[in-house]
Amino acid sequence: MSSADDDLAFAGAARQAALVREKRLSPVELVRAYLERIERLDGHLRAFITVCGKSALEEAARAETAAHEGNWLGPLHGIPFAVKDQLDTAGVLTTSGSALLRANIPSEDSTVVARLKAAGAILLGKLNLTEFALGGTIRFPYGQPRNPWNPEHDPGGSSSGAGIAAAAALCSATLGEDTGGSVRSPASYCGAVGLRPTWGRVSRHGCFPAAWSMDQVGPLTRTVEDAALLLGIIAGWDSKDSLASREPVPDYRAALVGNARGLRIGVIIELVDGADTHTEVRSAVIQASRGLAALGAAVEDVSLPLIPHAGAVFMALCDSEAAGYHKRWLAERPEEYDAGTRRRLVTAGLISGFSIHQAARARALIREQALDALRRFDLLLAPTSPHPAPPIATHTAPVTSKEEAAKRFFARRSYTTPASLAGVPAISVPCGFTAAGLPIGLQLIARPMGEPTVLRAAHAWEQEAALSRKRPPVG
Repeated sequence: MSSADDDLAFAGAARQAALVREKRLSPVELVRAYLERIERLDGHLRAFITVCGKSALEEAARAETAAHEGNWLGPLHGIPFAVKDQLDTAGVLTTSGSALLRANIPSEDSTVVARLKAAGAILLGKLNLTEFALGGTIRFPYGQPRNPWNPEHDPGGSSSGAGIAAAAALCSATLGEDTGGSVRSPASYCGAVGLRPTWGRVSRHGCFPAAWSMDQVGPLTRTVEDAALLLGIIAGWDSKDSLASREPVPDYRAALVGNARGLRIGVIIELVDGADTHTEVRSAVIQASRGLAALGAAVEDVSLPLIPHAGAVFMALCDSEAAGYHKRWLAERPEEYDAGTRRRLVTAGLISGFSIHQAARARALIREQALDALRRFDLLLAPTSPHPAPPIATHTAPVTSKEEAAKRFFARRSYTTPASLAGVPAISVPCGFTAAGLPIGLQLIARPMGEPTVLRAAHAWEQEAALSRKRPPVG
């Protein structure tokens, strides 16, 4: 593959779409470039469960003919995308990362997939994930996903394949789903941009549920502009999802003004200075906060004392919701679950009603604490993860104490779950690399429906840091 082909593959979806419209780029050429990269790289990275090569090339040929005739299908005319295999795709295998659904072929597209196709985009394939988007999978039935910066390290979950495909340029853009950080964590670990929209901002019709009260589909891309572009296409009211918001959808790309002037940003001290925060992560995030201040933002510390409890509160609520949904399959087909998933769901089914009610009360307090801070600040700033991507082997290491269990299962989740519990938008954008070459993610959190603000600040930092130009060493 030539250097020019590499440059083409790593170009953002927005840039590629502009080139197609200018008739300087062939959709067929673009799809072929990505299929070549998938063939060359994905045997090891395992981002994809299903590759729709034949149908994608057919769609690309039709898009190319339409372009020559001046029939433009939409803002993503001829642009190939891939989605987490949790999202239904008509006539295409949709497994949710589980052997239980190895023969599941939906008859209808999920709303978000239908909207991307209506905008002219071409489905290139379905992306790997932790089983049923829950995290903790021990043996992936469709292959172990690997971090493109170091294949012995975790790419993050549950939208593992989406993070890999975005960072390694295996398609133009991807969609993931974020319940407690499942878009933002892969973005952080893989050096991509991951946006969790406001709860209800994007339809969840055709998305296999993890926890109905927190699930939200969102883009995983190489640039903030691409995240804004995709969000503008997939957001908005949907009659097939009664919980989808009726709020008008703004022009998110118009918010990308290139500066942070006038924004008030609160740095969450419990997460930046927390005992679990890796030294290199803390340093990179503090440097990013100073960079935003230099771009015109007013930056100061803020305390959210309940945030360290967010991970435990999230797991009590998310896992009990998931256990209820999986109750029949757990009883009738337990052997088809991965051992890690089965253990997590069975354990969640034992949580008492009293504990769930306590967790719901704690969630309300965490939400109010976050919203109170967001009345004083336009954005809250924190690391996306307390540490860079850990080795894959650490996930199967034995737990030797209660303290270790709390750190492994709850502590790291307290960084991303506050936005999920509060139902507010949050983005992860690259803010540096460790000495070992692993990416570090900066998280920005906004008020409900505050996507324009979070995208504006993320874009300003992205332009200043210029980290999106770095490419993982996978070829």
